[in-house]
Amino acid sequence: MNGIFGAGVEGLLLGAGLIIAIGAQNAFVLRQGLIRQHVFAVATVCALSDLVLIAAGVAGLGALVRAHGEALEVITLAGAAFLFVYGALAFRRALAPGRLEAARNEGGASLGKALATCLALTFLNPHVYLDTVVLVGSLSARHSGAAAVAFGAGAGLASIAWFYGLGYGARLAAPLFARPRAWQVLDVLIGIVMWAIAARLLAAAIAPGA
Repeated sequence: MNGIFGAGVEGLLLGAGLIIAIGAQNAFVLRQGLIRQHVFAVATVCALSDLVLIAAGVAGLGALVRAHGEALEVITLAGAAFLFVYGALAFRRALAPGRLEAARNEGGASLGKALATCLALTFLNPHVYLDTVVLVGSLSARHSGAAAVAFGAGAGLASIAWFYGLGYGARLAAPLFARPRAWQVLDVLIGIVMWAIAARLLAAAIAPGA
């Protein structure tokens, strides 16, 4: 029992360490939480996506992905292009920042568009596969049977807690974002993060051995 519990805690800590970082997916969830639009749906899609990828990694898909580097190369280029466009949109929003109430009442993206963006930010980001499928999958191989399942469950629990916490916890920052300047700073930071990730992905694609 201690082995299974220990594996679960190990997976939880690993999952938390991988997911709690400023990235494209987290920035999108944060913004949806601030404007209080489709928060539950977006957090659910992010959490379920992670659970599927973690389960695939624990089941052995990590080794398969590592053996077919060309698939990751295609994902890398597509993800870089998407993140560049998303970053450009964030910079454009920063040129005309609004208050929280205005952002909430302007209609925002439809549920379908929000979920499509969420899925793109998730599955067009090769780091998601490297973290969940390859890394979690590889480390889970150190365990067997129920312990491996507990390891994957721990990593999945970290994702669930993070995405719902980020989406709904963002409301605590709502008073700050009643000021246009705060939105401007957030969108500039989002744009910088998106372009930085895109540049890193392109560099990895051009010089994979660097």
